[in-house]
Amino acid sequence: MTRDTLFSPFEVIDGDRSKGLVLVADHAGRALPDEYGSLGLPEAEFERHIAYDIGVEQVTRAIARLLDAPAVMARFSRLLIDANRGEDDPTLIRQLYDGTVIAANYPMSPEERERRLDHYYRPYHDALGSMVASVAEETRAAPFLFSIHSFTPAMQGRARPWHVSILWDSDDRAVRPLLEALRADPALVVGDNEPYDGALRGDTMFRHAITSGYAHALIEIRQDLIATPEGAAGWAARLAPMLEAVNAMPQMHAIERYGSRTGPV
Repeated sequence: MTRDTLFSPFEVIDGDRSKGLVLVADHAGRALPDEYGSLGLPEAEFERHIAYDIGVEQVTRAIARLLDAPAVMARFSRLLIDANRGEDDPTLIRQLYDGTVIAANYPMSPEERERRLDHYYRPYHDALGSMVASVAEETRAAPFLFSIHSFTPAMQGRARPWHVSILWDSDDRAVRPLLEALRADPALVVGDNEPYDGALRGDTMFRHAITSGYAHALIEIRQDLIATPEGAAGWAARLAPMLEAVNAMPQMHAIERYGSRTGPV
């Protein structure tokens, strides 16, 4: 875990905005501001998937470098507040996660909840919104958003067989070609909305892509495959040409409103 007195809730990686691609990493970081200590948890908990998406920061940096693409990454741990949830989502600030009680998150006063939203969650989303808007302005077209996540190989005693999966709601413009490219490798077990469903009202893709009609996709990579520098670099090298090819498709830069399976946008 990283602590930082002068805490910035996000990091922006600049790139060629004229390409129309924005990389997103909601759970890249596991840092906490000094004032929160360790949220009452042992340091070892911040090595686990409950604190951040293992390997995602390294994969995101590598793809951004390979494609000269801009990226926005959250630096704060999801145990402080989860950047990939709507503000009214009950799992926005978790009190219990995969068997671990987060002592500092219970009880939670309305004032403290609002403080975390104001100081960490909203600045991250403001930075991402600014990046998306700047790419749209640069290209005079709709940006393509690609969100990078990772999942633990097992949860609650159940093994997860997928190596990688694409999560989505209703807009499949980017999803179908990405699934096809991944499934071209017979060694990969590729999931479609596994181990989670991509229709999550208020999440990052809902907020920054679905409501605007922008093409998007969320990738989940199994954490044991990207936990090392070599694994992260290998997956970045695998994904970069796929992303480049998909991003070059004209339909990725048109505004099309597919709505959401969670209800009206």
